[in-house]
Amino acid sequence: MTPPGGAAAPVPDDPDLAPTERARLRVRSVPIRRLLSLAVAGFAALLCVGLTVGAQTAGPGAARWPYAVVIFGVQVMFVLVWAMAMRPPGAKIVAGTGVLAAAGADVAAVYPKAVALAPLAYVAAAAVAVAALGQLIRRGRAEATESMSATLITVIGVVSFATLVVCTRLAGGTQAITVCLTAIGVALAVAHGADTVVPAPRLSPQVPRGAAGVVVGAMAGTLAAAVLGKYLVGFDPGRGAVAGLVAAAAAVLADLSVAYAEAGRQMAGQRPTFWVARHMQGPLGGFALAAPVAYVVSVLFLVP
Repeated sequence: MTPPGGAAAPVPDDPDLAPTERARLRVRSVPIRRLLSLAVAGFAALLCVGLTVGAQTAGPGAARWPYAVVIFGVQVMFVLVWAMAMRPPGAKIVAGTGVLAAAGADVAAVYPKAVALAPLAYVAAAAVAVAALGQLIRRGRAEATESMSATLITVIGVVSFATLVVCTRLAGGTQAITVCLTAIGVALAVAHGADTVVPAPRLSPQVPRGAAGVVVGAMAGTLAAAVLGKYLVGFDPGRGAVAGLVAAAAAVLADLSVAYAEAGRQMAGQRPTFWVARHMQGPLGGFALAAPVAYVVSVLFLVP
């Protein structure tokens, strides 16, 4: 039986239990920490404000470099957090490749005269090739496949953030960033904030999230985008709602998948991720997954 307050049940002192079974019992019921959920909501809101305000200040030509620097800071944070969470073999190679890919993607987003995503794809391919070479020369090439998978996730994440810089170069791209990132920030902040008030019904005993927050968060993000769409050039409430729904749903699902992945690692008997990285991983992953949505929205709705 789970003790009062949602604490995990004690693990039976039975030497015949397999380590994975003992780990499963240990995380059978994970409590939802309300203040921690509120802190994650605040982090998501701050990330939204930083990325959105930075896009508003981006100018033509070299004036986009300050926003690229802001994006690079978020990319480095993404690399460090996800490397600590995934704990891949050859972690230094994975992290180093991610930082190099972030710098290369930002340069490729600002420097070329033609506005396109092709330079970002070239940077991503080059980064994966460098990581593969690093795995070949690394001592003890065991678990190279796992390390390459972590590298691929990291590279895709940092390149996705760089699409925001490319988006500022499109007609109406800044408006699309404002709509989509606001929807993402509101969705994640409300989803985690709701866990401080109504952390129910539980999606899973091992996952410290409530279904109400996930649903209400996606709805709030969509509503915020619809309201913004009424006031931004090139948008209307209908277009804003569609863009916000796609961006908010993608971000909320990415954030939720991180919680399930962490629960799976603990049930497999692995040690928990460092708590700061564990709780920053979800919002960063949500913004990384949904950032390209702003580019797609610009191309579909705003570019002549």
